[in-house]
Amino acid sequence: MTVTDNGVNVQALLDAREALKGAPEAAQFTWRATSKWDKGVHSTTTIENFYGLGAEQSHKSRTEFAADHPEVFAAEDNGITPIEYLLVGLASCLTAGVASVAQNRGVQLRSVTAVVEGNHDIRGILGDPDVRNGYNDIKVTFNIDADASKEDIEAIVAQSQKRSAVFDALTNPTDVTVEVA
Repeated sequence: MTVTDNGVNVQALLDAREALKGAPEAAQFTWRATSKWDKGVHSTTTIENFYGLGAEQSHKSRTEFAADHPEVFAAEDNGITPIEYLLVGLASCLTAGVASVAQNRGVQLRSVTAVVEGNHDIRGILGDPDVRNGYNDIKVTFNIDADASKEDIEAIVAQSQKRSAVFDALTNPTDVTVEVA
């Protein structure tokens, strides 16, 4: 019998799924990000606390993300653009899913790389009413080296996509409310 170790505690995830069946209110999470304008189009967003399992929670450490625009947009390039963060989120979520699904299916991973490309016509954000503001399309290409057939790897990626919160948020309508306090 081969032991698979992709660094994912699948048993804890399965136990959590089972426990939350009897306590669906504990499965209601609120993720938070606080963004502070710095200068120009540069801002810093902080992630530290969230709500889940019926109580306030904290990450092990506070994380800050810088966002800006590149010099070709007449900015200072102090961080990646906000729309690039969507690519980071999608790549990270799908990759985590691949590791989790592979672990659960007993597939040893040697390497996983995801290249995520989003095609974006920036005339929309510059005010052209006939051009969409966001991505036109996004493509994710995985390169996975694992002890599995191509078909098994494709099934792992498909399951990761099916369970990805970020993929779901990007591909299905999500109610977003913006207000001034």
